[in-house]
Amino acid sequence: MARIEERVEALLKPTIEKIGYDLYDVEYAKEGKNYFLRIFIDKPEGIDLQDCETVNNAINDLLDEADYIKEQYFLEVSSPGVERILRKDRHLEQNIGKEIYVKLFKKDEKGKKEYQGILKEFNEEKLIIEENIEIERKNIAQIKTIYNW
Repeated sequence: MARIEERVEALLKPTIEKIGYDLYDVEYAKEGKNYFLRIFIDKPEGIDLQDCETVNNAINDLLDEADYIKEQYFLEVSSPGVERILRKDRHLEQNIGKEIYVKLFKKDEKGKKEYQGILKEFNEEKLIIEENIEIERKNIAQIKTIYNW
């Protein structure tokens, strides 16, 4: 499904940027028997319902014409939220020096399945959070930002 996400991102990014938004991420997922194409948009002052509607209207025909997805799916346009999922290197780069939460697929050799800390650096193979804790990227199920309420 990653291939579909990449193709959709390449298709939509110019249009979304032209109308004043950042294309934060694209997710294509099957949940139960339904497929969802989620388009996450952002702008400095935040996203509201009108922004989602504007982007939805701008991309609907593009998606129909490209016809990348053969299954019937639900299109969702939304903000990435306050606590954002970090799936791409550019997301990690934007969050160096900030607090993140890391969930692993299974417990590591220390018996831990979750970590929280300041992201210090990353490369293709690992993340390093404060106190020089190294986490192999292949073992990571999810990374997200933490918003301290």
